[in-house]
Amino acid sequence: MKYKIDVVRIRENSIQLNGWVIGKTPESKPAFAVLDEDHKKIKIKYVSTKRDDVSQIYYKKICDGDLGFDIQFPYERGRSYWLLIRCDGHVRKIRFNEELIARRSSVAYKRMEKIRDLMNMETVHVALEFWQKHGLKALFLKSKHKLQGIDNDYEYAEWYDLTKPSEGELASQRAQDTSGWPLLSLVMPVYKAPEGFLRVMLDSILAQTYPNWELCMADGSPKGETSAKLVREYMDRDKRIRYQALEKNEGISGNTNAAIALAAGDYIVLADQDDAMPEHALYEIAEAIRKHSDCDVIYSDEDKMDMDGGALFDPHFKPDFNPDLLCSVNYICHQFAVKRELLERVGGFRKEYDGAQDYDLIFRCTEAARGIYHIPKVLYHWRCHQGSTASNPQSKLYAFEAGSRAVMDHYRRMGIEAEKVEKGVDYGIYHTTFRIQGEPLVSVIIPNKDHAADLDLCVRTILTKCTYRNLEFIVVENNSTEPGTFDYYEKLQKEFPQVRVVRWEKEFNFSAINNFGVRYAQGEYLLFMNNDIEPIAENFIEEMLGFAQRDDVGAVGARLLYQDDTIQHAGVVVGFGGIAGHTFIGLHEAENSYFHRAMCAQDYSAVTAACMMSRRSVFEAAGGFSEDLAVAFNDIDYCMKVRALGKLVVYAPYAKLYHYESKSRGLEDTPEKVARFNREVAKFAKKWPDILRDGDPFYNPNLTLRKSNFALRDLLKEKVGEPYPMPEEIRRLMEEA
Repeated sequence: MKYKIDVVRIRENSIQLNGWVIGKTPESKPAFAVLDEDHKKIKIKYVSTKRDDVSQIYYKKICDGDLGFDIQFPYERGRSYWLLIRCDGHVRKIRFNEELIARRSSVAYKRMEKIRDLMNMETVHVALEFWQKHGLKALFLKSKHKLQGIDNDYEYAEWYDLTKPSEGELASQRAQDTSGWPLLSLVMPVYKAPEGFLRVMLDSILAQTYPNWELCMADGSPKGETSAKLVREYMDRDKRIRYQALEKNEGISGNTNAAIALAAGDYIVLADQDDAMPEHALYEIAEAIRKHSDCDVIYSDEDKMDMDGGALFDPHFKPDFNPDLLCSVNYICHQFAVKRELLERVGGFRKEYDGAQDYDLIFRCTEAARGIYHIPKVLYHWRCHQGSTASNPQSKLYAFEAGSRAVMDHYRRMGIEAEKVEKGVDYGIYHTTFRIQGEPLVSVIIPNKDHAADLDLCVRTILTKCTYRNLEFIVVENNSTEPGTFDYYEKLQKEFPQVRVVRWEKEFNFSAINNFGVRYAQGEYLLFMNNDIEPIAENFIEEMLGFAQRDDVGAVGARLLYQDDTIQHAGVVVGFGGIAGHTFIGLHEAENSYFHRAMCAQDYSAVTAACMMSRRSVFEAAGGFSEDLAVAFNDIDYCMKVRALGKLVVYAPYAKLYHYESKSRGLEDTPEKVARFNREVAKFAKKWPDILRDGDPFYNPNLTLRKSNFALRDLLKEKVGEPYPMPEEIRRLMEEA
């Protein structure tokens, strides 16, 4: 027998327990009893629950029987109680009292629980598969990161409790004069709704601090299985609820459209029958609409809640509108609100996209919206199993295929030529291959000082193993001192006529050297590259060029790995480390990053010029690299100038290369280097103070700037919801400059 108690709750004068029990076979039936201190049986309320996640892990299939339990029994403070579990001839006896329950709530206990949770057959199976696919070193690194994650500053549930609005703030929202504020129409399709789940959602709506709403429900359930009786109970309590029992089930799209047809509000807000919303959700949406007059689309952050609604987990803190991330995954999802006039103009849900109907709608709405506003707060709780990693990809296939068509149709409407949209790192995540227009000349610009072997590996691999052929190389010789370097240049140019070596004879200045190289380039596209790069993906140029050819894109970066297959670059967040830093540094390429972000094409504020492509016309319009930034932040500054032109900076994860830079390279280890670095920090900060003050729009103010792994923000140091103040050291350097 195996068992686990996931949740223990004291509610008034009762204790509630949630968990699961399994025996040797799925047919094993557990029995439960509760004893008091006098060993007398206590009457309990017992409800069995489905636990498909447990079933998949231990039995490798979905079982008909219920493996979970929900037990409630009377509780007198100061006394102890024992839960007895019998299964397959075995008995387990678990004690509960206030001291033990308080201990279960401690941080140390929760960390131990996390470690115990890892010690199961699922972990063994996942570890073996990972080892076989990626090797022992990768497994060791993943295990190390998993254990480090156990020691994070906060459990999310604790973090959420500390950051949610206080009772005083909620009372202030309720007292606000909202006359003249927008009417929000929540639309909810209903189909065979579990009564308990639907009650939770309805109660969360009635508890909203914002009063100007209506709830429009369309029920496609068969006769005799509708929620009419339950809904009438709520309609008697609140006249803002509107309900229609449909004559037949029209599917998720048809049922939602029927709910929309009942709506009279200024904005449509999507809701599902078995989820929940925090009390301030609608107030935040209404306030965003009032503050942003051109706001046609609003979305928020979200999290998940377990099946009994008692535990929150897996928060998704999202960036501001990120069109390329949206083409990789439906990251917007919940909470989503759209101006009714816009929704009527683009059309409602389309049945042919069922399974990804919201994805298709979000594309059409964001394409036509005047303004898209992101509220960086959790305003939606999405119900699902906690800790379940087992999945049946085939069951998701129809939704994935519908999503793929939604992405492709978006490209067609936007005039973007894509060849195919296929499965990315997982179902629901997409990898787009764009059609290359013609075969434009790409000029690869590589500064070099000695290091002939590194340069040879870089150039030779691209020319002999990579698939794009219309290339030229401009090697900018930068004060080499080894005689063999110049002999190598002669041999290289004789062997490969596409290579040209030009000589820079002034002091080192990365910006000036690259600008100098561009003068000799003939290509329509410029690919800036360090000399210690080796391609892994043979089509990395096509992957980058597909983005660079789009009119809305100004710069494209690649996924760079260290020699040990850990991430060196997967995009840049402005603010990391005070100024800017790479995301997911040190994560093994086979590990899951935050919502798979390392493997999603997306827009960032910047990418590294260790491998960066830009159209010549964009480069010239941006003024090239800023030569007053000789060493540090020149590539970040260039990307900021590109964005100031209204162009996107895209991270292309399938353009994969090694960057053999040492992990300690670039340390400022002399007084002269430190002084120069500080000057360049100050120059960058003076040029771009807004993003350092307000935060990177492609990150999230709920996430920390102290780490590169998108961990929760440290509540002891900063107040969540406000931008990080500019570090005092940087402010001082700016003043000195």
